[in-house]
Amino acid sequence: MSGCMSSFGGTSPVELSKGLRQLKSEHPPLLAQLEGLFNLTKQIQEDSGIENIFEELIIKVHEFKAALDPHSEREEGVLFPMMGVYIGTTSGPIAVMEYEHDQAKAKIHEFLEKAGSSKTDLEKKNLSDLVKNAYFILTEHFAKEENVLFPMAERMLSEDEKEELSCRIQEIN
Repeated sequence: MSGCMSSFGGTSPVELSKGLRQLKSEHPPLLAQLEGLFNLTKQIQEDSGIENIFEELIIKVHEFKAALDPHSEREEGVLFPMMGVYIGTTSGPIAVMEYEHDQAKAKIHEFLEKAGSSKTDLEKKNLSDLVKNAYFILTEHFAKEENVLFPMAERMLSEDEKEELSCRIQEIN
């Protein structure tokens, strides 16, 4: 089955270089925030008096977006183009990763754009589904990066490229 993502990543564990370790280490705090968002969406779906919970969700989504944006920029602006030199960016793993980034960001953006003007509990429940969908996309996405994409990058990039990756992602706050 040559050509599939697993043929690039292999099955043996790989020790990640500094830059890839940093990207991977950013996932657990983001996942913790996502879990909190998901729990709030579940409360919104179950409760009738959801006003306070919905307001908390808006605040927490803003905080999550502020943490996610620089992480995404490190991947989209540095890692993906570096890997794209070897495997392309218009199809395959990089295209899939960018698509998932776009989908999650679009759902978060739509939620934040509409959340301030929603009136009824039903509207709030429907809007919270956008956050829930972003949760599902990103939890699966992070797993793909950690299990396939990062090991692939570790095997693919030269030592000089790994050093460049580490330096360049440090510049993004």
